[in-house]
Amino acid sequence: MKKTILVFSGLILALILLFQISTFSIHSGHLKIEFILAIIAIVFLIIGIYINKKSLHNKVKDSNEINHQKLKDLEITPREYEVLQAISEGLSNKEIATKLFLSESTIKTHVSNVLLKLNAKRRTQALQIAKKYHII
Repeated sequence: MKKTILVFSGLILALILLFQISTFSIHSGHLKIEFILAIIAIVFLIIGIYINKKSLHNKVKDSNEINHQKLKDLEITPREYEVLQAISEGLSNKEIATKLFLSESTIKTHVSNVLLKLNAKRRTQALQIAKKYHII
């Protein structure tokens, strides 16, 4: 946080200095206003590119990818995976059944299969294991 504040403070200071120098140059008659505007536009372009690259690099680091190979190894079907995702949202069996347009007994079967395949005794334990395997 301190680094961000220092960077933006430095940017503001540099821009104020640039504006003051341009004002002095215009009044002294050494530079034309079009040249000053071009310099300011280039400075803003460089700052924009720098901030854009910094923000893009942060997004790459934060991405959490699903381990599809682990899903295949555990033999979790796409429907069971949908049920597991719904469990991670905190939905009950009845709510999952309504969401997926299935009967509640079918959802119970899918939940039992997921628990068996993840070697878990409870839904919360299944979620912990799924997060450890990076499948949720």
